[in-house]
Amino acid sequence: MKGLVIKSTGSWYQVLVPNGDIYSCRIKGKFRIKGIVSTNPIAVGDQVDISLEEDQETGIITGLHPRRNYIIRKSINLSKSVQIIASNLDKALLVVTLASPMTSLGFIDRFLVTAEAYDIPAAIVFNKLDLFSDEGLEVLKQFEDIYKEIGYECFRISALEGLNIDKLRAELHDKTTLIAGHSGVGKSTLINQLIPSADLRTGDISSWSEKGKHTTTFAEMLALPDGGFIIDTPGIQEFGIVDIEPHELGHFFPEFRALLNQCKYHNCKHINEPGCAVLRAVESEEIAPSRYQSYLSIYHGNETRN
Repeated sequence: MKGLVIKSTGSWYQVLVPNGDIYSCRIKGKFRIKGIVSTNPIAVGDQVDISLEEDQETGIITGLHPRRNYIIRKSINLSKSVQIIASNLDKALLVVTLASPMTSLGFIDRFLVTAEAYDIPAAIVFNKLDLFSDEGLEVLKQFEDIYKEIGYECFRISALEGLNIDKLRAELHDKTTLIAGHSGVGKSTLINQLIPSADLRTGDISSWSEKGKHTTTFAEMLALPDGGFIIDTPGIQEFGIVDIEPHELGHFFPEFRALLNQCKYHNCKHINEPGCAVLRAVESEEIAPSRYQSYLSIYHGNETRN
């Protein structure tokens, strides 16, 4: 029987089958995709084959269908563990905040690079608009300008007050959308606005660390009232790049990609080569300095927290 994985709780998976029934299932054997050994070989969004056990209340996952795409991250702590966050996505929304907690440009760029590499259209949602001062709105515009200039959609919302939620809701209609971001950026509050029946628990910001407290423990797919699904994910404190070779990296920065055929050398690293069109664009600030710094950090494998 074919089914859709709608929730992962570690060793058990909730699988939705065509007649609307949901079964708790375990994995049988090992599943590997492109040789990647991850902490979760099955992810929310996967299409799987299951066989029911004798009591008809639980099942075994016996097969994994090919994934259209997936988004994956590596922990940057000593474990270096790899996690597939979700699969078969139409869109990925990165929810960010400029304070309480602060989302760094480096974190945003690592997420966007991964989405580009795995062919997932991405957009940025700037939340907590209700907290912005006039000075904060100027900083927000600077952030937006960086990403709008290179083709990323940006949304300004206040999940707490419901501001601009309708615009976002229209964007998600009939799509399967991942919602990701640091703990504390308001993902659960946003999902409660989009799906009032979800009634997700929300958390406060830790006063000593200015980082959010985890309120989502496991990834879960939730149905939108007007069609489509969103995948709620636990807060991500770090986002390490997986399976991208340094020589490929420039292809996943859209503003670099547009210039690659103008570089003097076809294997240009965009670091110190003569005749590099990317370096010229950085010098003239056609490419944002923060984006180039992110490129260098990823290229040299220097992912950092935040």
